[in-house]
Amino acid sequence: MSERGGTRPRAFVTAPLRGPGFEALQDMADVVYEPWLDYVPIRLYDPPRLAKRLAEVGADLLICEADFCSGEVMDLPLRAIVATRGEPSNVDVAAATAAGIPVLYTPGRNADAVAELTVALLFAVNRRVVPADRDVRTGRVFTETLPYQRYRSELLAGQTFGIVGLGAVGRAVRRRMEGLGLEVIAHDPYVSEARHSLEDLLATADIVSMHAPPSAETAHMMGAQQFAAMRPGAVYLNTARAALHDLDALVAALESGHLGGCGLDHFDGEQLPEGHPLCERDDVVLTPHIGGASYRTEQVQASMVAADLQRLLDGERPAHIANPEVLS
Repeated sequence: MSERGGTRPRAFVTAPLRGPGFEALQDMADVVYEPWLDYVPIRLYDPPRLAKRLAEVGADLLICEADFCSGEVMDLPLRAIVATRGEPSNVDVAAATAAGIPVLYTPGRNADAVAELTVALLFAVNRRVVPADRDVRTGRVFTETLPYQRYRSELLAGQTFGIVGLGAVGRAVRRRMEGLGLEVIAHDPYVSEARHSLEDLLATADIVSMHAPPSAETAHMMGAQQFAAMRPGAVYLNTARAALHDLDALVAALESGHLGGCGLDHFDGEQLPEGHPLCERDDVVLTPHIGGASYRTEQVQASMVAADLQRLLDGERPAHIANPEVLS
């Protein structure tokens, strides 16, 4: 392996990594490993403190997930900054480019984990797992009705599953839903195989699942008009970002009975205010942004980080670099 400057790199790592990729990273660099998830309360660095810690450990590689990389960080002689995210949104890429620092990232590293949670939310909503669990825990199994009466549902197999956003997560969801016997359709203006318009998808799908990236273009793309266009009794899932829908419009569609249920993994600030109407509904399942929270995600991103850093140190172009112009 060739190393820029002829010295062995030193990496300061605050992202959680594990598995063969982490071992490969330790082979190519001296690693100072302080993953943010190991701290209670969690520890996230702002730019001044991050720059200070980088200088203290003498690191010339930074691998992080949620720390804020801007300002003073860009004044350091870093060989690279790696953000273990789908997009390096925690990094001031323009400042890094001006400083000649490559910015690497790890798109799709949590696709399988988010896809599995999407499946979990769908089954939980469709089979009403949460209220059924509550019945058992509170001793209200046999009331004026039997559980078999209260919790009958349609099979998912044979239904139409609509994916909005056919990126890495959307494709991972598609594989799983097809395996469960659902017909899968997709809308994504940037993917040729996603052949449905949003209007056609909403009118056709029994389940609508959001996997589009958050942007000015996709903000509130699901509003009152779009929820009204969904099939009566349809289920809405969002394991992408809360900004994709108008939450008040979603609540109204549920309260009117037009939608049959929803499963959400994202909210503004990742929580709902106390007493929010969604919290009182048995046709809703809520999780607090845990889609990517799997050990497998940490293993995948470690392998992606190690592979791209190896390419960079060998003078090759990394597979995932936000500012390739710095390589020249």
